Amino acid sequence: MTYSVNGVALTLQPTGGRWEPRQLLGTTGDGHPVYSGVRNFQLTWNAISPAEYYQLQNFFAAVATTGTAVVGLPQYGAATYTFYNYSGCALREPETSNYFAENLLSARLIINNITT
Repeated sequence: MTYSVNGVALTLQPTGGRWEPRQLLGTTGDGHPVYSGVRNFQLTWNAISPAEYYQLQNFFAAVATTGTAVVGLPQYGAATYTFYNYSGCALREPETSNYFAENLLSARLIINNITT
């Protein structure tokens, strides 16, 4: 399977992806950690063309202020590398680095508010 947003496969599949650690909110009175109920997933590209980055910007623009997205990601904690569609996700604005030879050297997109 492939990474997707709202059922549309990414034009250029990322070179890397990872589940970020959940935010530690504090501890209970008996010392147990309390974590956020949602997770983040980070997608990275080592090189990406302006047209491919434009797709990421369009995904963000479609849900930037009030919308949510359905994002196809590797299932968290699964025994195999299988993709799952997570709904109700928010997208952070994509980030890039410098241009080189008419391409961006790197890009990053973080998906927030993932309930696993």
